[in-house]
Amino acid sequence: MQRLVIVCVLVLGLLSPFASGCAAQRAGIRSLGFAIQVGAFSEVKNAERLTAKLQQKGIEAFYFKRENGIYAVRFGDFPMKEEARRTAQRLVSDGIISSYFIAAPRPEGGEVREVTIEKAPAPSIQSPPPRKKKELQETRRAPSDMGSVAARTAERFVGIPYRWGGDNVVEGMDCSGFVRAVFNLCGVNIPRTSREQYRVGDPVGKGELKEGDLVFFGGSSEEITHVGIFVGNGRFVHAPRRGDDIKLSSIEEGYYLKKFVGAKRYF
Repeated sequence: MQRLVIVCVLVLGLLSPFASGCAAQRAGIRSLGFAIQVGAFSEVKNAERLTAKLQQKGIEAFYFKRENGIYAVRFGDFPMKEEARRTAQRLVSDGIISSYFIAAPRPEGGEVREVTIEKAPAPSIQSPPPRKKKELQETRRAPSDMGSVAARTAERFVGIPYRWGGDNVVEGMDCSGFVRAVFNLCGVNIPRTSREQYRVGDPVGKGELKEGDLVFFGGSSEEITHVGIFVGNGRFVHAPRRGDDIKLSSIEEGYYLKKFVGAKRYF
């Protein structure tokens, strides 16, 4: 009997690294909570100015282009809607923002939506017209389709000049800030830097890439210097350098072909 117990302990000991390894790959990835969305800007410069103003207050904000071509700013990761509302109202009182929306988190399981807006409590910015039921149904996505949602969201950024992460981040952080913003819009919180992003998620072979996968470049797995979002057909969207436009590039281009390190999947 004692020998049997020893054998069982040894077997469990051998299996435990594999079990814990699977869990560890998902460490650092979680669903985003409630967020605050501000503004309806026709000019990207206005969204950029508000983002910079929030960042000066220590708030990790980013701006993005909505499906209707209007720019908005989003920030926050709150476990409770009321907490998000209190923070937004405090910023209103301080004169930092005016009207705002509370963006609901992506529900666990079942159908999800690309961006879910719950309420516009203040009238100073005109709310978009209500969407028809058919349109809402068309934007719903099953969890397995979230990679496609991330890819389409990333493509909306192409051509937008951007400085990710404010004025105080080191060079090279813009690319990871971009993918973090896209995943934020899809309801997923991922780490801030490209190196941290590479340590989480499920490894994907280059020949198995799907829309929404992150592709990483650099000298090695320990020297990640760039990251982008794969959007299909051998292409990825990325922020090449600070102040440059968001671009669509081929993964088979000279530099990216040579410096490709690997890919990760998060959905």
